[in-house]
Amino acid sequence: MDTPEVKTHTTTAPVAPTEAAAATARPMDARKPFAPRGGNDRVKNHRRGNSARPERVKPEFDQKILNIRRVTRVTKGGKRMNFSIAMVVGNKKGSVGVGTGKANDTSAAIDKAYRNAKKNIVQLNLTKTMSIPHDVSAKYSSGRVTIMPAPGRGVSAGSAVKNVIELAGINDVTAKIFSPSKNKLNISRAAVMALSAFDKRKFAMPQKDGEAKEETAKETNA
Repeated sequence: MDTPEVKTHTTTAPVAPTEAAAATARPMDARKPFAPRGGNDRVKNHRRGNSARPERVKPEFDQKILNIRRVTRVTKGGKRMNFSIAMVVGNKKGSVGVGTGKANDTSAAIDKAYRNAKKNIVQLNLTKTMSIPHDVSAKYSSGRVTIMPAPGRGVSAGSAVKNVIELAGINDVTAKIFSPSKNKLNISRAAVMALSAFDKRKFAMPQKDGEAKEETAKETNA
């Protein structure tokens, strides 16, 4: 007779980890705690570096936009729209100018107006208190302006004349607009024309060789 097969079950005891495995294994408590995204414990990216951004260089001239107009030109193919900008620039140290610019984009028109105003800069010959020595007046197109010194009263002006005076750095003056026109471009240009009476370049005109010889000859004959 065949003997029945007896099935035997073998149990294996748990193997203790070796010393190397125990050294590499980290318990749950030793792991780094989870930091929420955007918290104060956020790890910084050292690849970017800790150098701060360089400060922006302040422009030489301050600017003030007087007027922005949308100009439409009708052509055979349709309408073309551009932007026209009038601007005043100055360094608040005795230099001021007015310019205009036109382009199909406002940013490009502002750049053109800024460059045009810098070309028309007037360098003023002011007093020690940054004021004007006497009354001046000028007329440009339909704008007529008079500027008078007013010691101790500050700047008393309106419309575009005030922008021109402030960007020029003039103190203690009073301005009057003697025209019904409200066109800021004409008024600002009239103000610059009035202040151009104190242009430094008029007081320091280089003499020609012929004029210098005539003056020296007159002095010797006398």
